[in-house]
Amino acid sequence: MSPPVTATRSRIAVTGSTGRLGGQVVRALAGSAEHEVVALARTPAYDGGGKVQSVHADYDDPDSLRTALVGVDTLVFVSSDGEAARMMTHHRNVVEAIVASDVAHVVYLSGLDVDLSSPFCYAYTNGTTEELLARTGRGLSVVRASIFTEFFAGLVARARPSGELRLPAGDAQVSLVSRDDVARCLAALATTPTGRSHDVTGPVALGMAEVAEVAERAWGTPVSYVDVPPTTFGAELAASGEDPWWTYAYASLFASIRQRRWEAVSEEVRALTGRAPSAPSPW
Repeated sequence: MSPPVTATRSRIAVTGSTGRLGGQVVRALAGSAEHEVVALARTPAYDGGGKVQSVHADYDDPDSLRTALVGVDTLVFVSSDGEAARMMTHHRNVVEAIVASDVAHVVYLSGLDVDLSSPFCYAYTNGTTEELLARTGRGLSVVRASIFTEFFAGLVARARPSGELRLPAGDAQVSLVSRDDVARCLAALATTPTGRSHDVTGPVALGMAEVAEVAERAWGTPVSYVDVPPTTFGAELAASGEDPWWTYAYASLFASIRQRRWEAVSEEVRALTGRAPSAPSPW
C-alpha cells in the first residue's frame, strides 16, 4: 500500500479529457484555484476558460504520452475503452510513460471486478493494469467503480418496446453508480490522494426485477424481467445489429454479474466527496 500524499498545489493531468467521464473530472478540478489542470486527449478540445491547459496525448502514441506528462505531479488515469487487447496496449503505454516521467501519484479508474479469473473481459485489463501501476513504485489511489447507471440504462431501454427486460442475470444484483459520482471521487483523490483502492458504488444493489420496477414507474407501462439464457441474450444482441466485440463484452459482463461480483455496496462516495451517492435514476 502506498503512503498517503500530503495535498499541496500541484499540476494534475487527466487522460481522456474529451470523454464524458474525463471531461467531468476536468471540470470538477478546474473549479479549484489550488491546482493546475492539464486536459490530455488525442485531439485536445477542452475549453477551460484559461483555467485548463489542453495537451495532445494519444494512447496509441507512447512519445506523446511521455511528452504530455512532463512536469505533471498527479495523473488521473481514466481507463481506455474498446477491445480488451487494444485497451491493454493503451494502458501499458501509459504506465511506461509514467515510469519515464516525474509523476508522483496516479489516480486510476478501475472496476469493482478486478479478479483475473473473472469471466468479464475488462476485469483482466483492470486487474492487470492495477498490478502494473503498483510495480512503478509511484503513489497509487484507485477508484474501483461499479457499473455506471448511464451505461446500464442503455440495456434497460431495450425493454421499452416489448415490456420485457431480457437479461441473463439470474437473481444477482448490481450496485449501479452514477458517472458523476465516479468523476467526483476521481477528482477528490487527485487533490487528496489516499494511496489505496476504493470500491465506489451506488447506495443500493438492485436485482433485475427491481430494475424492471423502476423502469415501469418511469415509463408508465408494464415491464417484467425475463431471465434469458446467455446464448439467447447473445443471439438477440447480434440480431439487433450489435458489434461482435460488444456482444462478447456484454455477455462476459453478465457472466460476471451472475457470479455476484457487482453486488457490493459501500460508503466510499460519501467518504471521498462528502455527499451521498445518487440513487439509480429513472431510465
